This record gives sequence, structure tokens and C-alpha cells, in this order.
Amino acid sequence: MHSIPAFNFSTVSSIVSEPGAARRLGELVAERFPGTQRVLLVTDPGFLRTGLVEAPRASLEAQGMQVAVYADVAADPPEAVVDAAAGFARKQGTDLVIGLGGGSSMDVAKLVAVLADSAQPLSEIYGIGKVTGKRLPLVQVPTTAGTGSEVTNIAIVTTGETTKMGVVSPQLYADLAVLDASLTLGLPPVVTAATGIDAMVHAIEAYTSRHKKNPLSDMLARQALSLLSANLVKACENGQDLDARQAMLLGACLAGQAFSNAPVAAVHALAYPIGSIFHVAHGLSNSLVLPHVLRFNLPAASSHYAELAGIVVPHASGSEEARAQALIVAMQQIAKITGVETTLQQVGITEADLDRLADDAMLQTRLLGNNPRELTREDARAIYAAAL
Repeated sequence: MHSIPAFNFSTVSSIVSEPGAARRLGELVAERFPGTQRVLLVTDPGFLRTGLVEAPRASLEAQGMQVAVYADVAADPPEAVVDAAAGFARKQGTDLVIGLGGGSSMDVAKLVAVLADSAQPLSEIYGIGKVTGKRLPLVQVPTTAGTGSEVTNIAIVTTGETTKMGVVSPQLYADLAVLDASLTLGLPPVVTAATGIDAMVHAIEAYTSRHKKNPLSDMLARQALSLLSANLVKACENGQDLDARQAMLLGACLAGQAFSNAPVAAVHALAYPIGSIFHVAHGLSNSLVLPHVLRFNLPAASSHYAELAGIVVPHASGSEEARAQALIVAMQQIAKITGVETTLQQVGITEADLDRLADDAMLQTRLLGNNPRELTREDARAIYAAAL
């Protein structure tokens, strides 16, 4: 019997997983936060255009709440957007914030909830545990099955041309997450695929995280992978399959809970520069380097990868090494079947860019420290070269 490591585990205090739940968001909010009067919905222009904001908004208004909408969230939100949204919330006298969208909208909602009522400027809260004081009540409603941002305590902000900073703090955990797959029915297959693979990466990296891996995060990572691997191709082939979509949303949420407690590592460290320099979507950036990072990690993580292969490719057999390899091949197959790009060249990256990518990846020390195998700049460059 191995001794169980000491660990901390934190997450959102309440989760509702139910197709159609967004249509009764007003009831859920009124029940949980009686007396709420002024609600701010944070979303992006693309989601606003789908018309899917209307039902949740109407249900809030039916409960007597005034609803303001901030819909200027951009992908990889820059500081100016966060500050503008927080200023808008102050002006409205907001007393509850709802993130309705993908990871970017939910990240902005977290920061608005923290900043709207605080004397702290955004620049003071970058890093780990820098947020002081309380925040406004916060509800998160994801519209993609990917980031898991609805249950994580981190928000990423673009701070320069190609630089990003993270805010990590317990105050960023929402009070309530609402998982309603009817909001994801319109997602195109390539977005479904990239966000779904992102969620699978969260589960895989949490399961092999060097520092904070624990029995709860392991259980969540395994269940997440089970839901995601069984439903991703289904959701891509038939975007209207509500059961598959709900399973994806729950899988992404469980993976988010896992990596919020057992943090991600080199896949994300190498994906970030691809995203920030070449403006490649986060999920796709992860997918492009994933098989190559997994191969690099094999000497240190093959037993864990073999365990996960039992979930993703249950028919895989043979030695631990062979089963671990089967996991890597399965992840490559998923990318191929779902039609996402599989090489860096396909997103406009050339041999000449590899040094810059490797330099940038090495700045992600917070993430690299979680990787099961030590990774040098030469290793990072070799992984990018393999992904070309």
C-alpha cells in the first residue's frame, strides 16, 4: 500500500449539469443569490450574434433583475478589454457577474468580479495569490467544451504584442458553474475538435503532473478522459447530438477541476508561444505539440500513459511501453479523424521560427516545473522540429 500524499483540493462550490439549464438561469441565480438586482453578462461578439444570449437574459429579467451585457471580449483578451469590462461593471453598479462564452469570456468575467469592487489595479494581481479582498458573486456558463475555465482559479491576459500573464487566486473560483450543452450545438466541427482535444490535454497533463497530482485529481482526470474520448468524434460528426455534447461539456469541466489542482505542464508551455506569436487557437496549439511532448515524456511517464491508454484505447495490449505508445497514436488519430491541423507548417510556422518558439517556451517556468521529465531549450526546439 502506497502512502497517500498530503494534498489540498479546491473547486467551485456548486455545479449544475443539465441540458436547457441556461433557460432557467434566472431561477438558479435568484435561488442562490437572493436580492441580486444588477447582473452583468460577459460574452463575445460572435456568441452574441448566435442569439443564444437571449433566453438566459430573459430568464434573469423575469426574476426582476436588470441585465447589462458586455460583449467586447476578444480571444486571448488584452488588458484593455479587462479594464473596460471592469469599468463598465462599476458604472452599472453590478452586483453579480456571469461569464457566458468560451475561456476568454469566462476569464474576463473572473477578473471583472475581482476588480469591479476593488482598489487593486489589474497590474497588481498577476501571479499567484496576489488578489486581496472579496469579489462579486460569480456564475460561469461555458459555451465550448474545452478550457474548463468555469471551474478553474486562473485567468490569462494578453499583456503585450506576444506576451501573456496569468492571475491565479482562490477568489477566481466561481460560486456556480452551469453546464448546458444546448449552448454548444452550433459549434463548428473544427472548434469542437480543438476545444475537445484541449480538454483531453488537461486531463492527461493533470494525471502526470509532477507536484500536485493527487487521488481526487486522478479520479477526475480519468473520468474526464473517458467521457471525452468516447464522445469527441461523435460530437464532431453530428454537432446536434445533445447527449454527446453534454458528455463533452462535463468531461471538460472534470478535466478543469483536475488541472486546477494538479497543474498542466510542457504541452501547455510549448503551446503558449504558438498561440501568442502566430495567433493559433489555444486548443489547436496544444494539439499540434501534444504527441511530440508525450513521446519526449515517455521515459518518465510511461506507466501513467499506459494507465490512460486503458481508458482511451481499451483494446491496447502488450508491454507498458506499447500501451503508452498506443495512447500517443490514439491522440494523433483523433486529430486526424476530426480534421484539425496536425503540423506546425499548416499554421504558417517554418524552420526559421523554431528558435524564437523555443526561447519563448523556456519562459514558461511555472508550467515546465510540473512536467514529469526535465526539459531543456534543446529539447523544446527538437519537439517543435518534430511537430513541423
